[in-house]
Amino acid sequence: MSKNSKDALQICVAYVSERLRHHDENMNNAPFFLGVNGVQGIGKSYLVASLAHELEQAPHDIRTIVLSIDDFYLTHEDQVQLAADHSDNPLVQHRGQPSTHDLSLALSVVASLRAKQETSIPSYEKSAFDGKGDRKPQTQWTNVNKNGQQPVQLVVLEGWCVGFRALDDTQLTALWADAVKQSTQGNSYRGRLGHNRLENVHFINEALRGYDSLTDQLDALIHLDAEYPQYVYEWRLEQENQLRRERGSGMTNAEVIRFVDGYYPSYELFTDRLRSGAFENREGAQLRLVIRKDRQVKEVIEL
Repeated sequence: MSKNSKDALQICVAYVSERLRHHDENMNNAPFFLGVNGVQGIGKSYLVASLAHELEQAPHDIRTIVLSIDDFYLTHEDQVQLAADHSDNPLVQHRGQPSTHDLSLALSVVASLRAKQETSIPSYEKSAFDGKGDRKPQTQWTNVNKNGQQPVQLVVLEGWCVGFRALDDTQLTALWADAVKQSTQGNSYRGRLGHNRLENVHFINEALRGYDSLTDQLDALIHLDAEYPQYVYEWRLEQENQLRRERGSGMTNAEVIRFVDGYYPSYELFTDRLRSGAFENREGAQLRLVIRKDRQVKEVIEL
């Protein structure tokens, strides 16, 4: 999302404010949990930071914190073990896909925040171990809800897979088979699902079932939905090029493409279900913003 695009922010502020009013009338001032989903490079971090800043100002004055699903990645040691245990599955040889997060840690943090207890918020250092990453020591985590602090009223959980739901085996196999078929019929197929074995994709899908316990904690979800998921490649390349200009180092274009390739099968599998709604029988609990290639909002859909 471009920094001069204020329409998405204004839409989200209005939506969250309305959901909070409804929540406060029914939940006795319990914290509100908001999920934000979007592909890499779409502008999640900028939007979420802007949203949190806006809501903490008058007239809203809502104590807000932002969590990233990335901060719940497995420790480096556990990720190395996961990769070794499934050495024939390229989808889990690095962090990213469902199965590479510490769900028990995420759920314990959510439970503590919901109870308005003092809570340590984990942090992940992506540059550790030559870019393989590792969780920061707990001494470097941020504490919230300390004595004398205003309790957190709004918790925003952002991430590329936040709100994804697993498919049943029939749906999964059908989508995979269609992708394989497309991948063998000329050069028109641009996805990655068809280049992975069914058992490897099935492993990710089964791991995702465990994430329901986290998704079910959300009171609402904002889906920044790329009009065409392939935009993620160009957006992520732009993002990395900017980082190289600012820091003097970063991934090459080829490395960025390989990086996105590792996530893309999940976009092919789980995006359509998210577009139809992450929640059942909860009208208005999801806001879908269809985002054009220029990162401007094309369409707004409330589910």
